[in-house]
Amino acid sequence: MGSPIKLKQKLSPKAAAAKKRRDKAAAMTPKRRARKAENQRIGQRSDSDLHHSPNGLKRVSIKNNRGNFGDGTKTE
Repeated sequence: MGSPIKLKQKLSPKAAAAKKRRDKAAAMTPKRRARKAENQRIGQRSDSDLHHSPNGLKRVSIKNNRGNFGDGTKTE
């Protein structure tokens, strides 16, 4: 289904096709597929995010997870 916000990148047809192949390959890696399956088993809620860490999965506030736990996102 994807995000309800569609921000279309301005890519040439060749670049868009290459990006589609890269995105599909990234989504189908064993690690990514396992994470998606885990999220479906647990279920997403509107009041929190599921945070994957080396220690496993934690349910954390949206503010913390998307704000890099107080460190911000400018250095990413």
